[in-house]
Amino acid sequence: MNQLHNGFTLFLSLLVEAIPFLLIGVLFSSLLLFFIDERKLVDKMPTNPFLGALFGSLIGFLFPVCECGNVPVARRLLMQGVPSSVAIGFLLAAPTINPIVIWSTWKAFRDQPEIVILRVILSLAIATIIGFIFSFQKDLSPILQPAIARYLKFNPPPKSEKRRGKRFSLPTDQSTPNFLQSGTYILGGKAGIPTRLDSSLPISSNPSPTKKSVVEKLPLVLENVIQELRELGGVMVLGSAVAAAIQVLAPRDFIIGLGAGPISSIIAMLILAAVVSICSTVDSFFALSFASTFTSGSLLAFLVFGPMIDIKGVGLMLSIFKTRALFYLFALAGLLTLLSTLFLNLYVI
Repeated sequence: MNQLHNGFTLFLSLLVEAIPFLLIGVLFSSLLLFFIDERKLVDKMPTNPFLGALFGSLIGFLFPVCECGNVPVARRLLMQGVPSSVAIGFLLAAPTINPIVIWSTWKAFRDQPEIVILRVILSLAIATIIGFIFSFQKDLSPILQPAIARYLKFNPPPKSEKRRGKRFSLPTDQSTPNFLQSGTYILGGKAGIPTRLDSSLPISSNPSPTKKSVVEKLPLVLENVIQELRELGGVMVLGSAVAAAIQVLAPRDFIIGLGAGPISSIIAMLILAAVVSICSTVDSFFALSFASTFTSGSLLAFLVFGPMIDIKGVGLMLSIFKTRALFYLFALAGLLTLLSTLFLNLYVI
C-alpha cells in the first residue's frame, strides 16, 4: 500500500509540473499555425547541403512542433522540393530546438544548467550531421516511399524558378502549403497528396489559414489546441505513469547499479526514450525523476535521442521513408547520441 501511495504521489507531481508546459506549447504552436505565413521562409532556404541541414535544424525555433507534428511538416517540405538535408535536419531537431522545450528543460534542470545547454548543442549537432549525410543521396527514390517519390518525379520544382530564388513555389493548384498542420497524416489521393486521417479532403483543398480574418482564425486555433491536447495528453499521462512505476516497482539496487555505469546508464536511457515516447515538451520532467540515480550523460541521452526517435513516431516516419532508410536514420541517431554522451560522461560532466 505504501508503494502504491508513493507511486501515485510521484505520478501526480510529474503531471502537475508538466501540464502547464504542454498547454503553452500547444497554444503557441497553434497560434503560429494560423497566423504565420511560412512560404516566405521556404523560399529562402539554402541549397548548400551542410548549411541546409543546419538551417533545417534551426527552423523549429521559429515553428515549434513536437515529435508528433514534425513528421507531416518534414514530409510536406520534401514534397515542396526542399533539399533532403533541410527536411531531415528539421525532422530530427525541431522537437528539441524550440523555445518551449528549452524553457521547460530549464525549469526542470535549474540546478544543472549544463544539461539545458548541452541538450541544445547535441541535438543541433546530431541533426545537422545526419541531414548532411543524407544529402549525399542525390536520387531520393531509393529512400522515400513510392507515393512521395512518384509525386516528386511528376511535380519537380521549376528550374527557371530555382535561378530566381523561388525554387520551392507550389503549383497553382497547391498554393496552400499548410506544412505546419498538426495531427496524423497518410499519403492518399492523386499524386500522393497528404490526407488527414480524420478527413477525406487533401490538404491543398483547405483555404489558406493566413488569408482568414482574426475572428475566423480563433475558432481554428481553439480546435487545433483541443485536438493536440487530446493527442499529446494521453501520451503524457502514460509516460508519467511509466516513470512513476519504474521508480517504485523496480528494485532500488538494480536502478542504482544500472544508473551508475557510464555505458549501461546511457544504453538504458536510450531504450527507455524509444519505448516511453513521451512528448518533448514535458520529457525533461520525466528525466528529472531519474536525476538522483542516473548519470548526467544518460539523462542527456534520453533528452536528445527521445525526441528524435520513438515508437509512436515510427508509423508516421514510414509514411516518408522506406524501412531501410529509417533503420539508417535510427542507427545514426543512436550511435551519435551514445558516443557524444559517453564522452561527456567520461571526460566532462
